[in-house]
Amino acid sequence: MSVKGFPTLKIIRPSKKPGKPIVEDYQGERTAKGIVDAVVDKMVNLVKRVDDKTLEGWLEESNGTAKAILFTDKGKTSALLKAVAIEFQGSIQVAQIRNTDKEKASLELFGISKFPTLLLLPGGKEAEGIVYDGELNKANIVDFLSKSTNIAPNPDPAPAKVKLPKSSKSKSKTASDKEKFESASKSHAKEDGSTAGATATDETLVEEATESPEPIVDAQKPIVLPDPAPPIPILSDEDLAKECLGAKTGTCILALLPSSPDEVAAKAVGSLSEIAHRHKLHKRHLFPFYVLPSSNPGYAAIKKSLNVADTEIIAINARRGWYRVLPKNGAALADADVTEEIIENWVDSIRLGEGAKQKIPEGLVPEEPEEPVVVEEPVDEPIEKMINEEPIDDGEDASLFDEEPVAASEEPIVVEEVKVDEKKVEDVHDEL
Repeated sequence: MSVKGFPTLKIIRPSKKPGKPIVEDYQGERTAKGIVDAVVDKMVNLVKRVDDKTLEGWLEESNGTAKAILFTDKGKTSALLKAVAIEFQGSIQVAQIRNTDKEKASLELFGISKFPTLLLLPGGKEAEGIVYDGELNKANIVDFLSKSTNIAPNPDPAPAKVKLPKSSKSKSKTASDKEKFESASKSHAKEDGSTAGATATDETLVEEATESPEPIVDAQKPIVLPDPAPPIPILSDEDLAKECLGAKTGTCILALLPSSPDEVAAKAVGSLSEIAHRHKLHKRHLFPFYVLPSSNPGYAAIKKSLNVADTEIIAINARRGWYRVLPKNGAALADADVTEEIIENWVDSIRLGEGAKQKIPEGLVPEEPEEPVVVEEPVDEPIEKMINEEPIDDGEDASLFDEEPVAASEEPIVVEEVKVDEKKVEDVHDEL
């Protein structure tokens, strides 16, 4: 895989060679939406786009083959329809007709007035169409098409490899079998290509839809259900000031809940719980999520100070003095605004420092009290001296020891010169 750093994302697609898929580096945005869009773009597109001019010709192709048509307002082929076409590749042709002026005749032909509508033609052009009225998801649509046409979807595992004998005696027979096998494979591939109906603008060629062989397992592994996400904690008045509205507190995500929460509020809390639980399982550091009920006095204070609705999701950082509100399409939060994907993308933008922040109004976050200045009182010098000096035990006056010794005089001593009378010295000498 040539992985040199972490985290690294790779996109793996089937190739023409079984067992050797195409591996590509993902270079897009590190968000759930960006990753999903990149994977969807790599899906093989077997859906035929038709209009009033091409519908007749498409219906006449392989008239006995079942056909499914999706009438929609969307111009782009959805990942759901691509997946359905792959499930029935070679057995049910899938097409898409867009609701525009160029397709008015097609809509009138089948009596389509609601979008999206999925129509099945079990036996081709002359057969009566069956309108699918169930939920638009892959499992239900595949089940509907399979039961209505008695056509099973394509199996997931690749077909088993043909083992040729190695005996020299059957060498000629082996060569003959091999030629028949290759000839049949080419014929089958040619038929698949003629009935696939892929458009000329497909991102991936039909031939690249060959599935990689999956490993053969002896027994099916047991299904491991994910752990349910525990609900995020509810803040009390004391915890709100301690965790989110203190002068030194960091970023918090608050879900404001009114006294009578509706389905949107319940879904918002559920999405936050799933995101927080997922990050905890992967041991990722994430700022805390809390529920702030209307019974908490801080609920009314935040709602009034920030001028927000009864049900909101807010990110607030008291230490840095900013807050952000989860964007919404209407005046109030709707069901589509509080999905896990939307909230997680919003949380990721906060982690990366993206998006505009608003300043917290004064008064919502209490100011940090100043610490009192402690002034030390001066100590009386004589007392301090008496404490620090060693006591004198010899009974003498201590003041005598404080006087400095008298230094010796540094003036030079002058010696007077004495004159000797030489005559008197001689007289004294004679007398001796």
